[in-house]
Amino acid sequence: MDFWILAIRIIFLSQTTIGILGNFSLMFCYLVLYCRECTLKPTDLILVHLMTANAMVILSLGVPHTMTAFGLLRFLNDLECRMVIYIQTVGRSVSIGTTCLLSVFQVMTLRPREFCWKDNKVKAENFIGCSIFFLWGLYMLIHFIFFVYPFIKLNSKNMTRKRDFGYCSIVGSDEISNLLYAAMVVCPEVFFSVCIVLSSGSMIVTLYRHKKRVQHIRSSHGYDRTSPESRATQNILVLVSTFLAFYSLSSILRGYIALLYNHNWWLVNITPLTSLCFPSFGPFILMNCCSIVYRLT
Repeated sequence: MDFWILAIRIIFLSQTTIGILGNFSLMFCYLVLYCRECTLKPTDLILVHLMTANAMVILSLGVPHTMTAFGLLRFLNDLECRMVIYIQTVGRSVSIGTTCLLSVFQVMTLRPREFCWKDNKVKAENFIGCSIFFLWGLYMLIHFIFFVYPFIKLNSKNMTRKRDFGYCSIVGSDEISNLLYAAMVVCPEVFFSVCIVLSSGSMIVTLYRHKKRVQHIRSSHGYDRTSPESRATQNILVLVSTFLAFYSLSSILRGYIALLYNHNWWLVNITPLTSLCFPSFGPFILMNCCSIVYRLT
């Protein structure tokens, strides 16, 4: 058991450190790009907000769990605990929403005629700005309701079950609150995940058809390098598969924790580890997909 405790400590510390460095480095790159060009592309704007949401998840989830793994237990009171969880949930929801927005916007860029999108940069900027503002406002409001609700129902006899996170413990919600949370938070996240799959599949089909149309031109000129369509398809597949794998596993484990009364050591530690995977390693995938380093240099 001592070996596994040491392994969990190293993994938490590595994930948190890598995630903080990756997200803030990418945000700094876009800040430099904005200062140099005085503007950001719509895709860049989405990625900045995605990195912001990921950083919120890492700071509010990775840092407390890392401190707990090294032996610092229950160092937050009830209000502080709920604030940390509020930041976690807002960051997670916005991360999923902005990833979906990124996939949908890429489809619109690849197939502009079908979305009346051709040569309309102002429409794109307005659409992205309003969508991001809507996501932040919606999820901050929804999660704030669930942040305030336990204080209103504090004297209810139905709220006797406690949830222990290691760094703090709070009184759990009742069944009505859990059902409302599932309807207002979980269902939109499932919808966003389906949209990501559909839009990514549409992009792959479009790029494959384009590759077939221009294949004879490249073969006649003797091009042997990997085509841009193949590289774009690979980037999309890597990003989407990473996102869906980690967030799906994280959602399943979070559901088990919400439903089970007795939480074993493995479940309590593996759940935050899976929740941190995409926020921690996502920036390095995005660096490759969006070529931000190449644009800066």
